[in-house]
Amino acid sequence: MTDLRILAIDTSGKTASVAISDGARMLWEKTVFTKLTHSQVILPMVESALEETGFDYPDIDCIAIANGPGSYTGLRIGVGAVKGICMGAPDIKAAGVSTLLALAYNCVGFEGRILAVMRARPKIIYAAAFECSGGKILRMSDDRVCSEEEFFAQTEPCDHIMLVGDCAEEIKSGRFADADNVRTAPLNCVLQRASSLCMAVEADQTLMCSADELEVSYLQATKAEKDKAHRDS
Repeated sequence: MTDLRILAIDTSGKTASVAISDGARMLWEKTVFTKLTHSQVILPMVESALEETGFDYPDIDCIAIANGPGSYTGLRIGVGAVKGICMGAPDIKAAGVSTLLALAYNCVGFEGRILAVMRARPKIIYAAAFECSGGKILRMSDDRVCSEEEFFAQTEPCDHIMLVGDCAEEIKSGRFADADNVRTAPLNCVLQRASSLCMAVEADQTLMCSADELEVSYLQATKAEKDKAHRDS
């Protein structure tokens, strides 16, 4: 399939972001720093995107969603919204895209190593490494939840490194303050953007699936799962 019309939604972090692409152009994008109030803004943003591009749901081939890691609540809101939309328009495919992969696509013009890093809890990060060359993103490691020490101890040195994600600047100032070869993504690209989901799906259409197959990738147990394990122990 080529020339996909993709509606993309990202609710995995502190931004709520929606975009529409048609395979050749990014037709619409809006990103709002919401402080995790995604439920209040995401569906109105989707409606605005469709209205302002002149599309309706039957015109969309695929809805891409950042399916984790990230905010538990935000991920559930986003995936639930996509499943709900697809129930009403069953011909639309879904696509679950790693939040860390999408962050790497924020920096698709960079040449070198991209380290996507998000804060999971104090001293613990979600992280993955990617190589970017000629506008192509190659995954170098699986998505992980681990300590900063563990991730960076296992990350190979590289001449050109880009940090992207909500703790990129913190890690740059704390670990790489004097390292000229390590940069942080610019402000407009350091947090989640739905347009990057569009690019990821266009580059790898095997990410597409049915809405029923769409799942959240938390990488760690949710609070409810932890509480249940504690009660059962």
